Amino acid sequence: MSHSFELKKGAFVISDAHYSSHHRPELKALFEDIRSNRLEPTQLILMGDIFDALFAPIPYTQEVNQDMIELLDEISKRIEVIYLEGNHDFCLEGIFENIKIYPLESQPVTCKYEDKTVLLSHGDLGEGMLYKIYTSIIRSRFILYILKYIDILGDHFILKKLDDYLSKKEDCNNFESFLEYITARIGKRFTDRCDYFIEGHFHQNKSFKVDGFTYINLAAFACNQRYFIVQSSQEELLLEVCASKGLS
Repeated sequence: MSHSFELKKGAFVISDAHYSSHHRPELKALFEDIRSNRLEPTQLILMGDIFDALFAPIPYTQEVNQDMIELLDEISKRIEVIYLEGNHDFCLEGIFENIKIYPLESQPVTCKYEDKTVLLSHGDLGEGMLYKIYTSIIRSRFILYILKYIDILGDHFILKKLDDYLSKKEDCNNFESFLEYITARIGKRFTDRCDYFIEGHFHQNKSFKVDGFTYINLAAFACNQRYFIVQSSQEELLLEVCASKGLS
């Protein structure tokens, strides 16, 4: 099986930060520490929903996130940054200068860690038909093009309402029967295709064996400012849990 890139020991892996400058600003402190070399990841893997709302065809979402976009671009000049689009940040082509973007249709992304095959995904794949129709509509550049002018004419009222709604949304719930759900959703689809399957989206911070591979669901940075550092122990991949020192 061919792979897209090498996952490096010492890489930082971040998922579901849902960054908003006035609701969830904590991620910026972590990125500032990386830019200033106070933290020195070998690679930065962004697993989707890093922003609460970022879509290239709607300029306002870039305007309100411009500081973070510039910060990430600075970091990407020095280290490799991989960005898997999520369901809150998509159609990102053209926003970042040096960052490798993987849209939903390219996920899961295959990478190698030492002699292990690792699949990476934001997580909103393999869902039901209604969800697939919904995501294809909201990711349509034609639909987003129309929404751009509605947004401009309406003084950004839709995005402001969305921002207010998302700021009140509870992102840190425990998913009952998560093991059974994941086993049914992706289990046999990836048997013999990988050693590890890593994704975000569900915010569960859990790992377990599924049909011959290790499944890892990442904690959401938005919930407790956790991120992960790629390590290894006895030839096994480990994700060391770290908390951002930018906590208020």
